[in-house]
Amino acid sequence: MPVRTIVAVASVVITLLLFLTLRPFEVVDTGHRGIEITLGKVGDISLTEGLYFFNPLTTSIKEINVQTIKWDNKTQAYTKDIQQAAIAYTLNFNLEPEAANSVYKTVGEGWQNSLVPQIVEGTLKGVIGQWDAVDLIANRSKANSTIETAISEVLKEKHILVTKFEITNIDYNDEFEKAVEAKVTAIQRAAEAQNKTVQITEEAKQRVIAAKAEAESMKIRSEALSQNQNLVQYEAVQKWDGKMPVYMMGSSVPFINLGTK
Repeated sequence: MPVRTIVAVASVVITLLLFLTLRPFEVVDTGHRGIEITLGKVGDISLTEGLYFFNPLTTSIKEINVQTIKWDNKTQAYTKDIQQAAIAYTLNFNLEPEAANSVYKTVGEGWQNSLVPQIVEGTLKGVIGQWDAVDLIANRSKANSTIETAISEVLKEKHILVTKFEITNIDYNDEFEKAVEAKVTAIQRAAEAQNKTVQITEEAKQRVIAAKAEAESMKIRSEALSQNQNLVQYEAVQKWDGKMPVYMMGSSVPFINLGTK
């Protein structure tokens, strides 16, 4: 093989090896943004998905995830009445894609751990501290909404978008939970007793109304009977069973008026 051919082949091989070793290209994957860094300076734009070539001697490209991240965590917080609560929660969030280069420049690759926990837990503890323990249980959805709104506003200023926040569990110590359960039971029994009292009172009122109606009816009938003798006989006929008396003394045939001549 001629020397020139050998040199040419060697040059190609060396060039290829250098190309593969230096790797002067980068593929930005789907759901990520590329950060171009040239001589230590971060580029002004976030690179979208795709293939990029660069000078590996002066430039490098870092990838940052901008997909939705689900974060499950648990923290301790105190209520307004100084009850310690273990709060479990879930947060869904993602880095604003267009601001990836800016966040990298100011915070770095560890933006998720540097920004999110402090803001979320600080906001959560602040809101929980505005509620008494029992009221927090009854108004969990309202507290959840307040926390989500507050977290979203603060993180948005840091170019982090919140898509969901949810309190998944509130756990107090056993003694407090037993006290709450006893209180709820007492309230339920008191409500049942009150309902029973209302029922008894209503039944008593109905009996009084019925008694008054009966008394009024008897009064009207009594007055009518005293003023009309024929009505007296009519009432007696209504009550007579149709049997003649066994013993009769004098004019004992009931309701028969033979008149006088």
